[in-house]
Amino acid sequence: MNRSILEDRTPSLFLLQYKRPELIVENLVLIPHFVFSASILQKRKPLSSTAQRAGWVGCNFLLDRLPPDGQVHVIKKGKVAPAAEVREAYARLRPLENLTIEKRGWTLDVLNVVRLLNKKEFSLADVYAHADELAKLYPRNAHVRDKIRQQLQVLRDLKLIDFLIPGVYRIR
Repeated sequence: MNRSILEDRTPSLFLLQYKRPELIVENLVLIPHFVFSASILQKRKPLSSTAQRAGWVGCNFLLDRLPPDGQVHVIKKGKVAPAAEVREAYARLRPLENLTIEKRGWTLDVLNVVRLLNKKEFSLADVYAHADELAKLYPRNAHVRDKIRQQLQVLRDLKLIDFLIPGVYRIR
């Protein structure tokens, strides 16, 4: 899966959640192929030597690492979203597809940090407080703070955040 992400060959996913035994759809979420980054993967243990595909290594998707912006809700809490709203949410994400894979990963991970702040307005210092987490995701990058600033500019250009004054931002 990591190779699929790096080669930009991931599938889009629809995640369906329903109530049992009524079989009523509660949630239907689209996760477009271009919002996957290597940071959402968790390597699993290889299959045992007695398994038919011995040694094969799978992965888990850590969906909590996907920024909420990367999820398009078609049905939420049993309510069908208007088609125009679904198309608009997808169109807002679509520019991510034009970013290189590495840049897209950084952009999504910085966006996730911004969302985890749980603030409408936030400062550069708020995001810098998570620099160590980002450094663990990208151990070869020696300039994490510079990269954070760059990715905040990318998020601004994608119209996901607004610059208010130097060092202060607002989520759209």
